[in-house]
Amino acid sequence: MLELFPITATIEGGELVVGGVGATRLAAEHGTPLVVYCARTIREQVAAYRAAAPDAHLVYGTKAFPNVAILRLLGRLGVGADVASLGELQFAQAAGIPGDRIVVHGNEKSDAELKAGADAGALVVLDAPDEVERAVVAGVRRVLVRVTPGIEADTHEAIRTAHHGSKFGLPPDDAVDAIRRAREAGLDVAGLHVHIGSQLVHVRAAEMTVEWLSLFAARCRSELDWTPQLVDVGGGLGVQHVPDEAPPTVAEFVGEIVGALDRAWSLQTLPPARLVLEPGRSLVGRAGVTLYSIGAVKRASESTVYLAVDGGMSDNPRPQLYNARYTALLANRADEAADGAYSVAGRHCESGDVMIDRVELPEPRRGDLLAVPATGGYTLAMASNYNAVPRPAVVLVEDGRAELIRRRETVDDLLALEA
Repeated sequence: MLELFPITATIEGGELVVGGVGATRLAAEHGTPLVVYCARTIREQVAAYRAAAPDAHLVYGTKAFPNVAILRLLGRLGVGADVASLGELQFAQAAGIPGDRIVVHGNEKSDAELKAGADAGALVVLDAPDEVERAVVAGVRRVLVRVTPGIEADTHEAIRTAHHGSKFGLPPDDAVDAIRRAREAGLDVAGLHVHIGSQLVHVRAAEMTVEWLSLFAARCRSELDWTPQLVDVGGGLGVQHVPDEAPPTVAEFVGEIVGALDRAWSLQTLPPARLVLEPGRSLVGRAGVTLYSIGAVKRASESTVYLAVDGGMSDNPRPQLYNARYTALLANRADEAADGAYSVAGRHCESGDVMIDRVELPEPRRGDLLAVPATGGYTLAMASNYNAVPRPAVVLVEDGRAELIRRRETVDDLLALEA
C-alpha cells in the first residue's frame, strides 16, 4: 500500500514516517486532523512533467489546493499558476509567481478579475462571447480562446468539462467568432484552450481532443488566416487512491499527448505550437496524507463495524460528491496484521459521511492514528465548516523537518465572521 503514499513514506518501528517525520510526532505537535504534504514528492512530479514535455509551459492547477507555500515551492521550480478566481490569483501573486506565468480561467469572470488579470500581465482564457469586449475594457492584452470539442472523458459526470452542453468554453462556431472579434479588437489571440475533465485514468480521450483541436486549428487557418501559437490542453491526469486503480504515469499520459500533438499538427501541415499543461491533482495528490485520530469503534450490523474519526466530509467531501474511494492504514501500528474489515465514518451529522466503505486493518482502538493517502488534491481545497467544525492544519515535510504552512482554524475564527 505504500505506493499510494508519498515517495518518502516508510514504516519504521511500526510507525508511518513521511519526509523523515513520524506520524505520531506530527499528530502530537500539530493535532489532528492534519494534512501532511511531502515536498520531495511534489518536486519529483514536476521533474516527471519536465522529462515528458521539456518544452511545455507548465502551470499548476491552483484549485487542487491553493496554498502560498506550495505555490512558492512550485514557483522555484519554474512552474506557473492556473487560477480561476481573484482569490487564487492573489495566492499566486503572494507566492511570487510572475504574471507572465499565470493563466486566468473562469466561466464567469467578474470585471475585477479581468482587471486583476490584466494588471498582472497574465494570459486570460476567454470563456464567453461577451468576454472579448469586457477583456478589452479591462486592459487585457494576451488571450486564449476556450473551445468545447464535445468529447466525453471517462470520469465522473460532475468533473467532465468538454462534452456537448458543458458550462465551460465555447462551441466551435462561437469560438471561431470569438477569435475573429478578439483579433479585430486588438487582442493578441495567442492560442486555444481545452480541458476535458479531472481524475482521468485513460489516455484516449486526451488523444482524441488533440486530434480534434488540429482540425479546429486548420479551420481557423482557412476561415481566419490564423493559427495558434499556444495549445493549452489543461490538466486532469488522475492519481491512484486505492490499490486496484491504475492511472497512467505522467510519462505515459503526457508522452501520448505530445506524440498526438506532433502527429496531428503535421497531418494538417500546421506551424508548430507550444504546449501548455495545467496539472493540479497529479502534482500534489500523492504528496498529501491526512492523519485522523480514531474515536468510537462500534458494530452497526453483522457485517459492518464503524471506526469514527475526528474529521470527515468537512475536510474531504470527495466520497460524497464523486463516490471517490480511499484506503487507509493505522499510522501508529502500521506493521501489525489486519484482523478484519472496517468502515471509516466521519464525525458529521450525515449518514452519508462515510469516508471508506471497507478497509482491512488491525483492530482499531480509540486514540490510534489513521492515515489516508492521496489526499493532496481537491480535499482541503473543497472543505467546509459543516457542523461549525474548523478546518485542519497543514504541514510540509522534508528531510526530517515539518513546516506549518496553514494553521488550524479555530471556532473563534468562525465566530469572527458573524456580524
